[in-house]
Amino acid sequence: MTAIDYEARIPNNVDLASDKRLQRALEKWQPAFLDWWGAMGPEGFQGRDVFLRTAVSAHADGWAVFDYVKMPDYRWGIFLSDRVPDRKIAFGDHAGLPAWQEVPGEYRNMLQRLIVTQADTEPASVEQQRYLGQTAPSLYDLRNLFQVNVEEGRHLWAMVYLLQAYFGRTGHEEADALLVRRSGDADHPRILDAFNQKCPDWLTFFCFTTFTDRDGKYQLGALAESGFDPLARTCRFMLTEEAHHLFVGEKGVQRVLTRSAELTALDPNGDARNQGGIDLDTIQKYVNYWFSYSLDLFGGEISSNAADFFASGLKGRWKEESKYEDHICTDAVQMVPVYRDGRLVEEAVPLRNAMNEVLRQEYADDCDKVVGRWNRALESAGSSFRIKLPSTRFHRRQGIYADQAYSPDGEPISSELFEANRSRWLPTDADRAYVASLMTRGVYEPGKVAHWISPPDKGIDGRPAEFEYVRLT
Repeated sequence: MTAIDYEARIPNNVDLASDKRLQRALEKWQPAFLDWWGAMGPEGFQGRDVFLRTAVSAHADGWAVFDYVKMPDYRWGIFLSDRVPDRKIAFGDHAGLPAWQEVPGEYRNMLQRLIVTQADTEPASVEQQRYLGQTAPSLYDLRNLFQVNVEEGRHLWAMVYLLQAYFGRTGHEEADALLVRRSGDADHPRILDAFNQKCPDWLTFFCFTTFTDRDGKYQLGALAESGFDPLARTCRFMLTEEAHHLFVGEKGVQRVLTRSAELTALDPNGDARNQGGIDLDTIQKYVNYWFSYSLDLFGGEISSNAADFFASGLKGRWKEESKYEDHICTDAVQMVPVYRDGRLVEEAVPLRNAMNEVLRQEYADDCDKVVGRWNRALESAGSSFRIKLPSTRFHRRQGIYADQAYSPDGEPISSELFEANRSRWLPTDADRAYVASLMTRGVYEPGKVAHWISPPDKGIDGRPAEFEYVRLT
């Protein structure tokens, strides 16, 4: 078991004390991080005691403890999973060679770009969610928001460690730049567009953590296969923490759906809005929006960059070692629907060039399982309504489907027809304003929940749902 040194100024299990140069660099970066957290972290709750999970080991069993912590005092740090002795690169042109413990020179720029892009998503989501605590539907949800936030902060630390430990001057510069960019800023936006979108309400937050954080799961999973061993070990532990973020999103949407079904049944006209809830059609539109936005995070369906990442051994497929037999993929192809001459046709694409699409399909299959669980909850609530994922071609802004309009079923349509149906398929300004109108203040009494959402099935770490997860007095 890999223990974490909590006596150090920066908790870690990478023997930071033995590398004084790196220790000084990270200790110089730490005040800037805390300044960023104070300016862009959760607004209005920095001095409150929050019942948070903190890592105490990088081992899968018994890796965390729960206790009250003020968020600025949270023990952020650098935690890597245990090293696998004699680990080999599992895929690509270097398959079978020893995994790299130092940055391979020929792939330095490519590897740094992968790390920076992943790193940039972590502070971005904290910035997007900065004001949500002021309208939390319960103390349970407030605490879950803050748990997601502090762990995104720790994931930033994990990536900054890699940049500063392995990439010299440019790594230090990139680490500093991570605290300069801001979500949605016109001059210094975050790298990926989904992380520049607003997150003004809790339905958006639950959809974001369901769909966009699930993209993070698959990106981290692909990087956990990397032949650069420090990156692989970093991402393996990040996946352990990421699972809670997905839980928060999935269960949050499920609780909104269940409550909406109840309110729909109560209303003589079957309209949840008349009963102060969110109607099921609006929830479907939010699902359409965030699923389609998150699909773009995987990159183009046909991509030379994806081929280079795989060939170099830097980024594999989801569960590359355990799920696949062919780890070289020089002769295999992937069939991809391509729009040609007014219709969709299947086109054989070299598999290496289709690695983004392979990962995206893994993600879409996982999302479909989530929707299946939501629909079983709707059925249990007595509703005939069913959530449906749109096609992966719907509402795309990147990749081969960006220049042609598609219906939610994935059929090519005119841009005029898409615009005529936009308000049926995607949230309107009026929809967003209505959802926001339900969330004008927080519900902070232990055990109480907002009218528009069902209470949680159970609490956290064996505590009851009515536990005082955040102390506000």
